[in-house]
Amino acid sequence: MRSTLRGMRTAYIGMGGNLASWAGVPEATLVAAAVRLESLGRVTRRSSLYSTEPVGFAEQPRFVNAVVALETDLEPHDLLGALLGLEKEFGRDRKAGFANGPRTLDLDILLVEKVQMSDADLEIPHPRLAERAFVLVPLCEIAPDLLVPGYRETARELLASHAGKSKARTANDSEEILMIQSAVWMPR
Repeated sequence: MRSTLRGMRTAYIGMGGNLASWAGVPEATLVAAAVRLESLGRVTRRSSLYSTEPVGFAEQPRFVNAVVALETDLEPHDLLGALLGLEKEFGRDRKAGFANGPRTLDLDILLVEKVQMSDADLEIPHPRLAERAFVLVPLCEIAPDLLVPGYRETARELLASHAGKSKARTANDSEEILMIQSAVWMPR
């Protein structure tokens, strides 16, 4: 499954959850999942944790989100398979859930260096990356000057553009993103 033909690359992984797993509350789940990500490579950066409003289906708990930079030699499809396996390990059943519903763990490939690809199983960069402040805020914390393939903008520029667009939202459609002070999750 591992391929070293292309060497190590940095993948940016969005992490989130709003239900308890075997590891505990969502914060504890993200801590345990970050440790498990080390089996796929080396986590070189971690954003802070953020408490965010749910997107789509509003009648659910707030999410805990973060972004990590993972240095890995896995090819994108192999990385996706490994991430889906980790989600399952933490109790997520994608077939039983519904789009934008509550979940124990969500792991998304946001970017893999300069890779641009789109097929039935995987799209890189993540297709909704530029629309999601809950991803852009932590991504900007660890890689503000990262040029996002296909957009010709940095993560910081995408966030600024998103912030300008979100000012038109109503009070009932807020995107409140709050940094969480954590004794167990250490940004780096």
